[in-house]
Amino acid sequence: MSRSKLTCAALGIVFLGISAGHAEDYPVRPVHLVVPAPAGGGIDAIARHIARGLEQRLGQPFIVENRPGQGTSVGGAYVAKAAPDGYTLLMATSSTVAINPSIYKNLTYDPARDFSPIALVAAVPFVLIVHPSLPVQSIADLVRLAAASSGELSYASGGAGAPHHVYMELFKSMTELDIRHIPYRGGAPALTDVLAGHVPMMFADASQALELIRTGRVRALAVTTGKRLDTLPEVPTMHEAGLTGYEANAWQCVVAPAGTPDAIVATLNAALTGMMATAETRSHFLALGMQPLSSTPAELGRHIQSEMQRWATVVGSAGAVGE
Repeated sequence: MSRSKLTCAALGIVFLGISAGHAEDYPVRPVHLVVPAPAGGGIDAIARHIARGLEQRLGQPFIVENRPGQGTSVGGAYVAKAAPDGYTLLMATSSTVAINPSIYKNLTYDPARDFSPIALVAAVPFVLIVHPSLPVQSIADLVRLAAASSGELSYASGGAGAPHHVYMELFKSMTELDIRHIPYRGGAPALTDVLAGHVPMMFADASQALELIRTGRVRALAVTTGKRLDTLPEVPTMHEAGLTGYEANAWQCVVAPAGTPDAIVATLNAALTGMMATAETRSHFLALGMQPLSSTPAELGRHIQSEMQRWATVVGSAGAVGE
């Protein structure tokens, strides 16, 4: 081998050693956890709890950075283009990595190609809520009112592709109803307008709606899960309420830009898995109406692929597209 080739080979070994060393030392500076939704919502609450736990376990600040817009796609696109060094992570939702590819024709990232899966962290049940002024007490009442309203009823969502959007589009498809979509930049502002009576209904995540339902500020008609929620045992499932086979759950996970070193992914997965197994985190998530989850990176990757296929079918049959 020539001297120049030997030199190049030696330099390559040195650089590999430096890279491996950096991965082993990770993190050595603050990490940004991007939330693709506004502050104050359910996704934001999950991210802030996780950020605190990761700080305690890994010894560096984890800074929550809100980048809302386009049904969580703005934040997703930002992280997809970030350096794959473990210092920019995404608190991804099922919309970000499973639903949006079917909603937006010009999506600037590919969840299967542009992210390194790290771990599942939570499942978030949704509940169909209405403002108390709407004269309905059940799904059957809502179906009758919507059928007689000739498209005058509307619903709020956190934006095209958000669970609030596709869950209602699935509802509309199954009932053959015409209900107008009013998109917002996130679930929190959508819920604010439902509370004010500006929009009569929405599918809200149970963690945000729980106290509002208990205090009578909104009325719950049905939950999207296959079973009733322990926190709302009196509220029927959509299936029980007459929509046979209706079931949908939102979920959250942490991903990094594609190409993030395996050692960093493993470090983050171990920290997240350990945190999600603690009694403190489990009770915190359950109190918010969320189901704590965990997974290996490979399990999360397979879950994303299967959910992408599932929602492509749902979105196609419902005709739901981004504005």
